Amino acid sequence: MNTYLINSDKYLFLKELGISELNFGVFDGNKWKSNGKIIDILCPSTNTPIAKVQLASEEDYQRTLKYSRESIKIWQNIPAPARGEIVRQIGDSLRKQCENLGKLISLEMGKILSEGKGEIQEIIDIADFATGLSRMFSGSIIPSERKEHVLLEQWNPLGIVGVITAFNFPAAVYGWNAALALTCGNCLIWKPAPTTSLTAIAVTRLIENVLKDNNLPPSICSLICGGSDIGLLLTKDPKVDLVSFTGSTEVGRIVGQQVQARFGKLLLELGGNNAVIVMEDANLDLVVPAVTFSWQRCTTTRRLIVHKQVYDVLIERLTNAFKQIESRIGDPLNENILVGPLHTKTSVLAYKSAIAEAIANGGKVECGGKILEELKGNYVLPTLIIDSFEEAISVNNETRQGLSSSLFTQNVERLFKWIGPFGSDCGIVNVNIGTSGAEIGGAFGGEKETGGGRESGSDAWKNYMRRSTCTINFGKELPLAQGVKFQ
Repeated sequence: MNTYLINSDKYLFLKELGISELNFGVFDGNKWKSNGKIIDILCPSTNTPIAKVQLASEEDYQRTLKYSRESIKIWQNIPAPARGEIVRQIGDSLRKQCENLGKLISLEMGKILSEGKGEIQEIIDIADFATGLSRMFSGSIIPSERKEHVLLEQWNPLGIVGVITAFNFPAAVYGWNAALALTCGNCLIWKPAPTTSLTAIAVTRLIENVLKDNNLPPSICSLICGGSDIGLLLTKDPKVDLVSFTGSTEVGRIVGQQVQARFGKLLLELGGNNAVIVMEDANLDLVVPAVTFSWQRCTTTRRLIVHKQVYDVLIERLTNAFKQIESRIGDPLNENILVGPLHTKTSVLAYKSAIAEAIANGGKVECGGKILEELKGNYVLPTLIIDSFEEAISVNNETRQGLSSSLFTQNVERLFKWIGPFGSDCGIVNVNIGTSGAEIGGAFGGEKETGGGRESGSDAWKNYMRRSTCTINFGKELPLAQGVKFQ
């Protein structure tokens, strides 16, 4: 009996996205073909296989890299605004398939449908942003101290950007990188998390069609699904000009050392140990939903620092909120569901271990703390464990990571101290909203062991280009450096 979900009428959207029972996990720009091992992609709701993916071999990687490098000159020779138009078309292609792609993300990753569709919307938004950027990025013109000289900055593409993404945002993180990198004139090689390979295949097929429709080489955007062995090839390869890695701090440290050893460029988006600070004047109507809804994100709230005057009432309200959610845990494709499964069985074990460690350190399970084995998949209950402003800031900053942080207060003095040099040391510093839900217009990333990289908006585009300082002499004299006189 065939048990793959791809063959069920319930999941016809998979075939509409070009997914089949057996999928090649490599697109080199010329063909879909891979020679590595075949794995099952599991649905975390039931641990039933969705479809099969054949991963990449080293030979596949080398072939993909070869075709990618061949497409660089073609892509870089196209004016930036014209490249922006291609990115706009990619966004439109995703917009047309937003519903189906959102369903695929929910099925394969486990996040609820609204979040799955919201993730695709993020790519659409950053594509719009990058389209406008294609007519705007520019360097400075700097006054020269020498007469009849001009000093200016010139930004040029890097070449190949290798993007390694994590399971929790199987499409959006690639979209952030791809939209900016393409507009800046780079070609991409994408290595997704193996457990979310189907999403990567579906997105790449849409991009492939846009490039073909514009008579451009599809190797501008290549895909190579695989494990750590393929990631190692990518990070160590001097022909890959920039490696953008999203994942754990532990793996990110290894990636950073490998890329730095060859003096390559690096963009790291690593783990967060994010905190919410709740002061005594906080609006608890804002705090409760912000803390309750954060899910499997790098920006999820992991620590709650609460003023003693509102501690008891906040814990009571959060407990009630968590208990209300218990009846809305289930199939993430059901629009009435608020909490889907954890992504893998390994995540369930990590959840169980974290609770045990918290209890051993004196924590008390106020609610939840249970694995929902009756639901077959990787389901757990949302869990709440309980244990001067300057002190709160100190607690926020004491961790080795520095991704996202949030303060709930109505006090303007505290607000501006929080975002200033003596406040949060994170890359994302929020006030009266939770630690998750960053907008694409701002640069996304963190400090310390979060890696220091920035993606998405603001001037994050500079990561994908190299800067040259150009001095131009348009006169008839040549002043030598440091006043040297030579006749």
